[in-house]
Amino acid sequence: MKQAVEIAAAVRSGQISAMAVLEQCLAGLAAEGGRLVAVTRILADRARSEAAAVDAAIAARRDPGPLAGVPYGVKDLFDVRGLPTTAGSSLYADAPPAQADADAISRLHAAGAVLVATLNMDEFAYGFATINARHGTTRNPHDLERLAGGSSGGSAAVVAAGLLPFSLGSDTNGSIRVPASLTGIYGIKPSHGALSMGGVFPFADSFDDIGPFTLSVADMECLWQVLGGTEATASDPIRVARLGGRFRDNVDPDQIAAMDAIAPEAPLIELPDIARARSAAFLITAAEGGRLHREALGHDAMAFDPATRDRLIAGALLPDALYDAAQAFRADYKQRIVAIMDDYDLLLAPATPCVAPLIADPRIMIDGALSPARADLGIHSQPISFTGLPSLSVPLRRPGRLPLGLQLIGRPGGEATLFRFAATLEYKGLTGVTSPVEQGDAL
Repeated sequence: MKQAVEIAAAVRSGQISAMAVLEQCLAGLAAEGGRLVAVTRILADRARSEAAAVDAAIAARRDPGPLAGVPYGVKDLFDVRGLPTTAGSSLYADAPPAQADADAISRLHAAGAVLVATLNMDEFAYGFATINARHGTTRNPHDLERLAGGSSGGSAAVVAAGLLPFSLGSDTNGSIRVPASLTGIYGIKPSHGALSMGGVFPFADSFDDIGPFTLSVADMECLWQVLGGTEATASDPIRVARLGGRFRDNVDPDQIAAMDAIAPEAPLIELPDIARARSAAFLITAAEGGRLHREALGHDAMAFDPATRDRLIAGALLPDALYDAAQAFRADYKQRIVAIMDDYDLLLAPATPCVAPLIADPRIMIDGALSPARADLGIHSQPISFTGLPSLSVPLRRPGRLPLGLQLIGRPGGEATLFRFAATLEYKGLTGVTSPVEQGDAL
């Protein structure tokens, strides 16, 4: 699969029609999509209508938009006009259809992109594994016996497999960055609130954001602009620090080596109270998720995925005083971290603690003990969500091996700096997408 900007350029120049691009995409999804358990719905009729409109605009010499004819998919919690928004749950399978597209989909439509599919996720976005009781467990295209990560696992898997050039996901505590790392592509959680959440099924408002998965930094920058991201100027020079402390525990040695190679002279710093920040993030997430679903839990708790239901019930029972204390700590903590960022433009950290775990044994080693992957794959992403800072997951160059990613963490509103630094790493060959290896050959 070519990159989004390459497809758009070919369509705009008349080298290929948007309809031809779409039919190739649909054929690929039909042939390969099932084995990944990544797609929940194919929107063929809508996609053909949108592709035809792009071709008609080009024939009439009208500007079809910067993403002319580029096919994409969205996590199954974005409103798609005429369809129920299920958020990965059977509870909403027969919900009233959405009356309008989510804001992000409307922006992509105006830019000429073609919506092709909705994509698998953890129920209500509560998990880092995309283990879904209704649709099944999404598989990693680099090794079908392994998880793709979550909760936006379907969105990551189709892009990593080359079935779509980009997709949209959501990230509360790592739900874009974790699957991006495990499948070897780019994924961003922007500065909190930077992109519109209009028409997106919520999880925890304090942390929820949307963002794209892409095959290149150029595609990421293009989508950032289309989705309404700010166009601030990148820092020059970029002052970098490497995160130490807990961010050097529970990591793959290749991640440490990569960070040290990327910025060997950069200071090694520690963020304060990381364990406490992660605990507070867990508490706020559980409380807000529990409140959101309290009525549905009281009406039909057995319709929920048991793993989701139990955590939501626990969250709904948390005392308001604990929630308020966690939010007060968060407000103070954000100020402390922003003060640290006065001295740096970018922080380097691991995106996940390990490569993708096996589906048959979805556990990972944390502090010397086995821990559920569904809860703890976000050990390095969740504290960053707590701060509201932007974080871009970039894939290390690891041909023939299972993917791993790093987080590039910026100042509030500092996405342009992340893109510039990531583009330099990509140009130097230190990071970049690697096509999936044959099943069973991954190391």
